[in-house]
Amino acid sequence: MSPLGVQLLAQGRHVVMDNGILKVTLSNPEGIVTGIEYNGINNLLEVSNDESNRGYWDLVWSSPTSTGTAGAFDVIKGTTFSVIVENEEQVELSFKRTWDATLEGKQVPLNIDKRFIMCRGLSGFYSYAIYEHLGEWPAFNLDETRITFKLRKDKFHYMAMADNRQRNMPLPDDRSPPRGQPLAYPEAVLLVNPIETEFKGEVDDKYQYSCDNKDSSVHGWICMDPGVGFWLITPSNEFRSGGPVKQNLTSHVGPTTLAVFLSAHYSGEDLVPKFKAGEPWKKVFGPVFIYLNSAFYGDNPLTLWNDAKLQMLIEVQSWPYSFPASADFPKWEERGYVSGRLLVRDRYISDDYIPAKGAYVGFAPPGDVGSWQRECKNYQFWSRADDDGYFSVANIHAGDYNIYAWVPGFIGDYRYDVVITITEGSYIDVGELVYEPPRDGPTLWEIGIPDRSAAEFYVPDPNPRYINKLYVDHPDKFRQYGQWERYAELYPDKDLVYTVGASDYTKDWFFAQVTRKKDDKTYQGTTWQIKFTLDKVDKKGTYILRVALASATASELQVRVNNPNANRPLFSSGLIGKDNSIARHGIHGLYWLYSVNIPNTLLVEGDNTIFLTQSRGNSPFQGIMYDYIRLECPPNV
Repeated sequence: MSPLGVQLLAQGRHVVMDNGILKVTLSNPEGIVTGIEYNGINNLLEVSNDESNRGYWDLVWSSPTSTGTAGAFDVIKGTTFSVIVENEEQVELSFKRTWDATLEGKQVPLNIDKRFIMCRGLSGFYSYAIYEHLGEWPAFNLDETRITFKLRKDKFHYMAMADNRQRNMPLPDDRSPPRGQPLAYPEAVLLVNPIETEFKGEVDDKYQYSCDNKDSSVHGWICMDPGVGFWLITPSNEFRSGGPVKQNLTSHVGPTTLAVFLSAHYSGEDLVPKFKAGEPWKKVFGPVFIYLNSAFYGDNPLTLWNDAKLQMLIEVQSWPYSFPASADFPKWEERGYVSGRLLVRDRYISDDYIPAKGAYVGFAPPGDVGSWQRECKNYQFWSRADDDGYFSVANIHAGDYNIYAWVPGFIGDYRYDVVITITEGSYIDVGELVYEPPRDGPTLWEIGIPDRSAAEFYVPDPNPRYINKLYVDHPDKFRQYGQWERYAELYPDKDLVYTVGASDYTKDWFFAQVTRKKDDKTYQGTTWQIKFTLDKVDKKGTYILRVALASATASELQVRVNNPNANRPLFSSGLIGKDNSIARHGIHGLYWLYSVNIPNTLLVEGDNTIFLTQSRGNSPFQGIMYDYIRLECPPNV
């Protein structure tokens, strides 16, 4: 612990927070982080950048009539500065930007109050912001918002975001022509003549470092000389949109580190909050912790990653923080707690209730079954059940919620129909809840594992011309560039055929049903076949095909049975999905579940074939990823 208290210094158009461990310089009144001095380095941020392009909050917004996810990029600059707290233990600063009618069409209609906090003895600082849309203000869309830090490219070359996802990184200069050659989209670049020859022939793409919210609590960079780490720690996901498996960017070549709060990545426009005229809204994003650490002389700087993980655990256990001064950030005693047990009822698996082992249980605003994954305006609170299905969700803001859940190993979504009202300090035990997943009859056959991911299916080795060395011999081969092209190489003339009882989905089911490139550089949809044998057809009932999708991008899934040329498919999903997971090296996007009734008259004794067609074909990135497929016999009466 530093014996020094926290000091606030005014230096012209800048203010400096100093606790004897680090100094953080911010522009006044803009509230841009222009400098971070630590461990003998006078500025960890990129000194060659303009001051407004070092450490900042930003957003993307658009008009209410716009579609898609693009909009106007805005680095948020305060217009008024004030000191909220100033004593030896803590300094909290406010940089506020207010909106009025004269700014209509020029600036997002939000009041934004950016806060920065430094505490005694802590090797880092916190930031959070309060966004507010008042009732009389115009409509708008908020496509993205985040914090961005751009570090010194002459210092920070090693990036870490997980035990098995860390490496030396290329320089930003390597991405620009002629050193870098853009590939199928601008974010992906082939390094043809990088400054450091070790990267020659590799692909760099920021989407290769995306991460589920549930797994993205700490990431950042290490400087080797002197040994210094810069880490972005997110202690809670309550203020992020889309729930625990929503994916966001983390760190990438720049060297850049992000705290993403709202984005449409891996979801598309479904996760763009759209605010109506006169719709009141207020939300606190953060606090997040910017943590700095240093290695002792002679120690391996890579050990700073382990220290950062320990600090992350400290921050998580300290949530909700007691020190933010804003009344809009509820403290521990102002929040509620709910516990219970989730059981699964599936009589075709067991006559007894089945504990919902490892279930994701969450509180989100009242809505439809599964609506949490598209909810993007308010807060969500999630935890995982233990092996016996017991769960507890702590630190829930006061308000009205539905309980939502999904259980690995079972299809579908659970919603507790009773609205739960959380009040300050409340403790609620909801007792035993029972989820009955979609099921009409016994399983005839199944493909995959119902876990909302295509990871269990066959992911090929990448084209050796387009590799990222980090993902060679790595469980996440799907993060390699260009995997969508490998399908046509593996199936040059005919599409995939899967034979129940003989095929192995880990080897014979390609992880994504993508389009096929034709000779004239256009694309066409593909049709996969599932072949199976029926010893006898039940003439008294209907068979049901359950199809769970882990991702969809501008796709249409059609199902035909025993007649691939039928003019009308038995089932069509219609055009679905905008999550772009195939191009962005994801293994899932948004979850879709379909139940297709198959009349027994369409089946025959002996050999049968189900044809799965993805009919849309305008680009290499259109396609679907399956999570799980099951054919059910008619129910046992």
